[in-house]
Amino acid sequence: MDNNHRRSNSLPSRIVKKLSPSLYVSLQYLYLTGHILHWKNPKRYTEKLQWLRLKGYPYDPLVIQCAGRRGMREYASSLGLDSYLIPIYGFYQNYEEIPFDNLPSSYVLKCSHASGFNQIVQTEEEKEKAIREGHHIFKEYLNIDYGFLTMEPHYSPIKREIIAEKYLGKKGFLPPEYKIHVFNGKARNLYLVTGRGKDIRYDQLYIDWTPFTESQFNGWQASNHLPEKPQEFEEMVKIAEALAKPFPFVRVDFFLVDHKIYLNEMTFTPAKGTLKFDDDSADFIQSKWLDLKEYQKKIELLQGKSIKKQ
Repeated sequence: MDNNHRRSNSLPSRIVKKLSPSLYVSLQYLYLTGHILHWKNPKRYTEKLQWLRLKGYPYDPLVIQCAGRRGMREYASSLGLDSYLIPIYGFYQNYEEIPFDNLPSSYVLKCSHASGFNQIVQTEEEKEKAIREGHHIFKEYLNIDYGFLTMEPHYSPIKREIIAEKYLGKKGFLPPEYKIHVFNGKARNLYLVTGRGKDIRYDQLYIDWTPFTESQFNGWQASNHLPEKPQEFEEMVKIAEALAKPFPFVRVDFFLVDHKIYLNEMTFTPAKGTLKFDDDSADFIQSKWLDLKEYQKKIELLQGKSIKKQ
């Protein structure tokens, strides 16, 4: 667990989360972005993400399904997108179940219920070390209620298990990742991650592949030159929009390896929505793309059904 997660799991943080999730999120948003959070009339994109984070997505069964790695795969399969899924070796309830003798020398282990709870193995030597150390690491991961830890409650109901995936990269770094943001069914922008493990860069782009430099955040560094748009990009956009159709907002992530598209994950509240943009105008530009009115009506209906069941 990294330092940010440890801070959010401190005793004072846990108490505030339990007593008033809205207060916790409001204070966190103010601390990380410098902005006051308006729950009733959000103007910023990041404010709307906070509403989705706490008031919307935790009540949407399809969001909960797709936020999990197994559920996302099942949803993509239901849309006929199996050919874009990363090949896997299996799902396991705990680390002891993993048949390491049957795994290749390179693979990736990920927790199904969280983001960033991963173990990347690229060589036989790393595999031996990972086997020795992985038990304690994944025991901790599987014991964590990630939704409560990050105050993204849509993660909490996801079944906790480990997925073993094929490693798609080359030794030393992962392939490019295309993170496409879809607003009310339409892909509007993305950021491209390159050079992981070597010289990581983040390039913010509109969906027409022109620079969207205003949306750079967290001090991330862009490439020195605009990366070339791959010939498969339009296909990625179509897949992202098909997957995102039921949701007001979701980020759909893809790897591209040897001209082959792989669907990685769907992220509904990127960085918990606590983004501080290099140019504040990006928050308002993206807000214009995100209309919550119809989805708020849907959530009211879902909440009503939930109350009746109780």
